[in-house]
Amino acid sequence: MINKDQSLVPKRDYLPSSSKLITQEDLLTAIDAVLDVHFTEGRYNNLFQKLLSQICSRRYAISCNSGSSASWLAVSALKKAYNDIKDGDEIITVACGFPTTVNPILQNSLVPVFVDVNYETLNIDTRLIEAAISPKTKAIFVAHTLGNPVDIKTISEIAEKNNLHMILDCCDASGGFYDNKPIGQYGEMATFSFYPAHQSTMGEGGAVVTDDPKLLMMLNSLKSWGKDCFCETGKDNTCGHRFDKQYGTLPIGYDHKYVFSEIGMNLKVTDMQAALGFSQLKKLQDFKNKRQENYNILSNGMKPLSNIFVPLQALKESDPSWFGYPIIFRSDDNNISALINHLENNCKIGTRRVFAGNLIRHPAYIKLPKGAYRVSEQLMNTDRVMNNVFWVGVHPALDKDCMNYIVESIRDFYGR
Repeated sequence: MINKDQSLVPKRDYLPSSSKLITQEDLLTAIDAVLDVHFTEGRYNNLFQKLLSQICSRRYAISCNSGSSASWLAVSALKKAYNDIKDGDEIITVACGFPTTVNPILQNSLVPVFVDVNYETLNIDTRLIEAAISPKTKAIFVAHTLGNPVDIKTISEIAEKNNLHMILDCCDASGGFYDNKPIGQYGEMATFSFYPAHQSTMGEGGAVVTDDPKLLMMLNSLKSWGKDCFCETGKDNTCGHRFDKQYGTLPIGYDHKYVFSEIGMNLKVTDMQAALGFSQLKKLQDFKNKRQENYNILSNGMKPLSNIFVPLQALKESDPSWFGYPIIFRSDDNNISALINHLENNCKIGTRRVFAGNLIRHPAYIKLPKGAYRVSEQLMNTDRVMNNVFWVGVHPALDKDCMNYIVESIRDFYGR
């Protein structure tokens, strides 16, 4: 564990591409939750959900056990809450990213339609979206790659024009803004991850935010075994009709607490996780500011190598909460593997590719039956990202000395 009193030293320590920053306050808050001896969702989960909804300027925030579960909940709730989405319908997304944006589409018997990305933003190329729309297209679900906000304005206009739902994956972008509004305020739902690698953590955890009470009810049901009952954990008979109604073909008066209206799962968090998440969320702006400071050091330090690398482009409307700093080669004829090997093995600097690179080239997706997904045109830039891009860390556990060392190590490799 890296805490605020423990500094990483370049050359001596491995500088991870991602890490958490845990303070004494965080630990004491988690211990306080343990001492409640409640363990499952309780008062800290309520505090966490309330704070996250405020940060995102949303009516509701629904916690769950991971960002992956948040994405599954969002797609599942969308399909179940609205009658316009049927098996075999399509959702537009990208193959350049993490599988948990795509897998919930497949798991809900829907068809992901892969659109290529912009090489300089690493996000979906909005110029290609309308050509990918078919009569079966019902939604758009995309992520803000490495914290760089997608072109929300254009995507929203396309969605409205074509009567499409929109979900935004904010797992890498927590704390960011677009057009002076929180990144989580956009879309019918936005999803978050609180895995230790992300901007703030609850150990393992995730959340969905929305303004729609219909989606709220469905999300809460799906994360709680599919129960029809909406009582908070440890509470009974909130509706006042626990024993006087009939559901399905059950006997009249059957206990509503054990009536199941959906095929759900148990995706709840513990209150200890929520306590840590609540404490971390209070520092989200500070974490964002530190990430921006670190990002700027790398961005300025890499300018002498502009003939080799493409600087990532952020939209003028965006104020990113950076997850990492991408190293984007201009040429397809490059020495990316040698540079990664140099940083990892000679300099003790952690690196990561842009997640899956191109998902449809992975064994799991090659095994899918024909028609399980659709590719709109060619994924040329997706392949370029797979071959030519990696990223290094900007997290708050890295100080200025660490960031300058990363710059020096890359420039030394090229004799600059």
